[in-house]
Amino acid sequence: MNVRRIAAVATKEWKETVRDRLFLLMAFLLPPIWMVVFGYGLVLDVEHVPFAVLDRDQSSLSRDYLYRFIESRYFDYRGSVSDEREIDRLLGDTAIRMAIIVPDRFEEQLVAGRPVTVQTLLDGTFPLYADTTKGYVIAVNNSFTQELLSDFLTRTRGLVPEEARRLVEPVSLQTRYLYNEEVRNTWSMVPALIMFSLMVASPLLTALGVVREKETGSIYNIYSATVSKVEFLVGKLVPYFVISTINVVVLWMIAVWLFGVPFKGSFAVFFSASLLFVLCTTGIGLIISLLVKTQMAALIITIIIAMVPTILFSGLLVPVSSLSPGAQIQAHLFPAMYYTDVVRGSFLKGLDLKDMWTDLLALAGFAVAFRVIAYSLFTKRPKA
Repeated sequence: MNVRRIAAVATKEWKETVRDRLFLLMAFLLPPIWMVVFGYGLVLDVEHVPFAVLDRDQSSLSRDYLYRFIESRYFDYRGSVSDEREIDRLLGDTAIRMAIIVPDRFEEQLVAGRPVTVQTLLDGTFPLYADTTKGYVIAVNNSFTQELLSDFLTRTRGLVPEEARRLVEPVSLQTRYLYNEEVRNTWSMVPALIMFSLMVASPLLTALGVVREKETGSIYNIYSATVSKVEFLVGKLVPYFVISTINVVVLWMIAVWLFGVPFKGSFAVFFSASLLFVLCTTGIGLIISLLVKTQMAALIITIIIAMVPTILFSGLLVPVSSLSPGAQIQAHLFPAMYYTDVVRGSFLKGLDLKDMWTDLLALAGFAVAFRVIAYSLFTKRPKA
């Protein structure tokens, strides 16, 4: 393998990339744009749930109960209604996502020590959204119930409020969140978006760059040149590897400086894993470029192969452990899952090499496998 010939191929490819201004802008701007757009737009937090109330009791206790929801940051009060038909209309028009119906004699029943049923209607169009909202409702309702019981014990048994609360809640639960202490969706999502941006951009640029030579006919110069298959493949990938490496640093800076995601791990381990992942993604693009003849076909196939498995099986939106057994097998056959573990482990958990060496080994294995496949597919003889 001649280094000078590799450098010649790489230099030629870089000049082609620089000459095409649109392609060059796309190479450096697409990953940061995707990072920013998805970072701000892909919000999974359930907050400010719009809701309306139907208070048939109109008592001080019912107003106290409803104000627990109105004053919560998880709910957005949209006003009161006069009957159920108006609630049906608002839910149907998606003007609200939840409605609370307080029955008649709400205060009278509670003061008398009898249980009361409050009806809550939830829009179940989005099950995850509805289940999370249901949890909020249950938490507010339990807090109100415990406060009523504490007040009742304080009045009837002459207990101090602290003793009454201990009787009402004999077992208390203390929840502590590890790694993402503030439970910010951004802290979890943005590191994974580094993976997503590289997974889509790197193979796309590589595939379009190589197929471009097929469309222009300049690929035939390689067929008659003395450069070997390995030298050609390595030389073609060097510019896109360098571009993707620069994008890794830019995306890391965006995550840390723009989104404020804490980076707790080793940058050396993170960067090493990123280089291995870039080798994987550019390898995918190279394989696609060897199988198609037009840039449009390369664009469509790359988007399908890179984007769909990344969204479904990488752990970007849903933890891999929550997938079905078949889906988990598919996830392990794709390099994005391993890099997602490395990125989140580096940013949030502060893991080092001894904790993530298996992921790096898997990425190295994929990088080698993709190069072997590309080598077997490429031939210096033009196909008829």
